[in-house]
Formats: sequence, structure tokens, C-alpha cells
Amino acid sequence: MQDTKKMIHVEIAYAKPEEQVIIPVEVEEGTTAEQAIQQSKIQQRFTEINLLKQKIGIFSKACKLDAVLRNGDRVEIYRPLIADPKAVRKKRAAEGKVMRKGTKD
Repeated sequence: MQDTKKMIHVEIAYAKPEEQVIIPVEVEEGTTAEQAIQQSKIQQRFTEINLLKQKIGIFSKACKLDAVLRNGDRVEIYRPLIADPKAVRKKRAAEGKVMRKGTKD
């Protein structure tokens, strides 16, 4: 009797300012996000990816490396923020600058 594993299709996404990639991967049902990332070989293409430091998510919702994937999931590897948004707002307020959402004529 053959042991047939059900396969699912997922995507691994990573974006830099100058380049964005989505790598389709076929994995066994029950595969974790970390395992799918490893199977995609994306870390060989982007050597700066460090899963011990960088956060990941599935369709923009943060998740852990051990999250079990479902068919059609897109695993996103997030880059660190260049500047802390709270610190930028605090600095802007200290300088007396106002953020404008729009202008009225």
C-alpha cells in the first residue's frame, strides 16, 4: 500500500525596496511556515534573511515559524523597520511640525 501525502500550494514572499519576489512552493500538508521557507530556498537568494531576528506573517497577519500552513497561504518575511514610527512622530511633534492628511482650498 502506498503512503500518499496530500500536497498543498503556498507562496513565500519577500520584498526589498528594489526587488520583490513571490516563490510558489508545493509542500506536504502539515508543513510549517519555517519548513516552507527552507524549501523555497529564498535564504540562498537573499542572504540577509535571518529568521531568528525577522518576523513573518501569513497574509499580513503575524505568525510564528511553527505555524502550520493551509493550501493557498502566502508566507511573508518582513524586513526590519528603518525608523520607529513612534519615534518619528515624537520627533516631529517636538519640532512643532504638523502631519497633514489633506488640504482644503
